[in-house]
Amino acid sequence: MKKWRLVVGASAFVLALVLGTSAAAARGPSLCAGGTIPAGSYGAMTVTGNCTFGAGTVTINGNLTVAPGAVLNDHALSEATVGVTGNVIVGAGGVVGLGTYAPTPSHDSAVVGGNVIGNGAASLYLGGITIHGNLIVNGGGDPGRNLPIKDDTIGGNLIVQNWTGLWFGIIRDEVGGNVIVANNAAADPTTDPGIDSSEIVTNTIQGNLICSGNTPAPQVGDSEGATNTVGGHKIGQCAGL
Repeated sequence: MKKWRLVVGASAFVLALVLGTSAAAARGPSLCAGGTIPAGSYGAMTVTGNCTFGAGTVTINGNLTVAPGAVLNDHALSEATVGVTGNVIVGAGGVVGLGTYAPTPSHDSAVVGGNVIGNGAASLYLGGITIHGNLIVNGGGDPGRNLPIKDDTIGGNLIVQNWTGLWFGIIRDEVGGNVIVANNAAADPTTDPGIDSSEIVTNTIQGNLICSGNTPAPQVGDSEGATNTVGGHKIGQCAGL
């Protein structure tokens, strides 16, 4: 009797596994170890290799996780429309690209329902996207990569701290909370493009703009950008911006 129960239990387990696999297959892969992610609807997804979005609409129902060292949609060069209902989380040395840096970026090119968080990420290429939560870049960087945060709509706070790389800028963004920029550095602040790093211009910020410890100090640089519109206070290195 025990043996029969074990067999039935094992069969049920295998059946559940098969059904689960079929359901996952119907949604598409939830793991990308390399290659193209085709248009379609997926569950929570983890990227462990070098992946890109194919043309069309990609919907991820849950979190999108880019594992340490993995790369997804480098430089945001694909033409996909991407929706993530959860958070986008990028691990140490990882790279994610969302949206586009076209002359007229569309805020519908990528929409994130939660937060976008880089924990030691090499870079986040975010151009013309909508983030309903916060955008947080905490540490990381790469001497050969930029950190361009341009033309984005961010419902919460925008925080960039302790990132070191080629160049970074916060340009033409709309932020519902505070913008905090602290202790970021260009790998070489004496030559171009590092000398023009920390460009923080033409942003509309509902809260405060707070900057400290950045090298070079936040500036207009060669961006030809306008003064930031801030609902709260401009504090520290950004007081004149």
